[in-house]
Amino acid sequence: MPAPITTHFAVAVHVLTYLAGIPDGAPVGSPELSGSVNTSPEYIRRVMVPLRAAGIVDSTAGKNGGWTLQRDPATLTLAEVRRLVQPDEPALGIHAPNPSCSVGRAIAQSLVDIEHDIAHAIDERLSATTIDQLVGDAARK
Repeated sequence: MPAPITTHFAVAVHVLTYLAGIPDGAPVGSPELSGSVNTSPEYIRRVMVPLRAAGIVDSTAGKNGGWTLQRDPATLTLAEVRRLVQPDEPALGIHAPNPSCSVGRAIAQSLVDIEHDIAHAIDERLSATTIDQLVGDAARK
């Protein structure tokens, strides 16, 4: 059975866009980021772990520490972010039907096929958008 949908992707995109908009690239602490996202600093840190492991962000501890963007936001696509923070996130909530029910088996397989198509479409769309584009969108709004 698929896991419930999380907000890791939306939070990661928000934080990356925020960091990309810092003119001097100065570190931004988890408390500041959590205030912008409206969540806890712990949740920010949990979401950022796979991004740090991939070299997209870095963090420094201490009074003047915080998160910094390590990648050019013009080359960082939303698809890459999603693959890092929500790699197995389903687009549909498919339940596990009774295996002895012919309708249940057929519906489940049909939905799995549709799920695959949706995941492909999502990836294509997210591949066409970069963090840099979102920084520009935010500046215009």
